[in-house]
Amino acid sequence: MATKQIDTRTNHRINAQPRLHQRAPEIQSYGTVNHALPLELEEPVRLEMTEQLNQLLADTITLRDLYKKSHWQVAGPTFYQLHLLFDKHYSEQSELVDSIAERIQALGGVSLAMAADVAETTRIERPPRGREEVPVQLSRLIEAHQVIIRQVRILARRAAQLGDDGTNDLAVSEVLRTNELQTWFLSEHLVNMPLVKAEEPAVGTGAARA
Repeated sequence: MATKQIDTRTNHRINAQPRLHQRAPEIQSYGTVNHALPLELEEPVRLEMTEQLNQLLADTITLRDLYKKSHWQVAGPTFYQLHLLFDKHYSEQSELVDSIAERIQALGGVSLAMAADVAETTRIERPPRGREEVPVQLSRLIEAHQVIIRQVRILARRAAQLGDDGTNDLAVSEVLRTNELQTWFLSEHLVNMPLVKAEEPAVGTGAARA
């Protein structure tokens, strides 16, 4: 006759029933860093860097989601091109979100994660729920990029001053360069150029005058 297996370490019967509805105190509070990490960075440095990185994280998450909103809601003659471009930029911003959050954790901090916390923290203007015209979508995205670019330049300089080379590298090599490139792509869509027929020079100007 088969006998029931006993877990000798806990003296409890093994049971396949999931233990649901569990709660416990936090293992680390937001706004703190773990002590004595072997990173050769003092605790005050890590506290300052994780605070600035969390602000950058909140703004990057907001920009990422603004790209997805624009991807879904774009309309008009440039729908196909912008639909694809917005989704590409969304994916690139998603990678930045992960890199920033992991840097915060690597420094011993606690990264923002939930939408409500992000909404309370971000400095990017909240758009309406409804659809907007393409020029407005593009303008919102460019302004959001400006918020991040301004912030990340300050962060990079401060990280260099404090000797946090890892944060400086992340800020410049990944966040800054990605946002600069995406801003360029968006800005070119707001140049008022003729689509089919070029504007002819006025009579009596340029070569015609000679």
